[in-house]
Amino acid sequence: MAARAMADWLALRGDEPGALLWPINKGGVLQARRMSNNMMSKRAELASVKDFSPHDMRRTFVSDLLEAGADIATVAKMAGHASVNTTARYDRRPEQTKQKSAEMLFVPYTGCMIR
Repeated sequence: MAARAMADWLALRGDEPGALLWPINKGGVLQARRMSNNMMSKRAELASVKDFSPHDMRRTFVSDLLEAGADIATVAKMAGHASVNTTARYDRRPEQTKQKSAEMLFVPYTGCMIR
């Protein structure tokens, strides 16, 4: 159902670059600008979403891209961050993801060399 709702929204919004979610004025006209944090919080409240912060969407965006294997420099550009250090602060992947990544390293080991 969420995929259908997103497809419907994108059909209305179009594929212009910029913020994904735009406000709609009282006349029903889309405003090609980003929604304020206040607007986003009000929409979350109307949808009965608890403990919502607009940055939750950014955290999910960053974490999901990194989890899918995108490199952090590309994700930083997509998120509009000037520094990958900023992007890294949004990464909410679990500790097991770090462990899985460490296991990908190949360290040749031929046995103990102590005599």
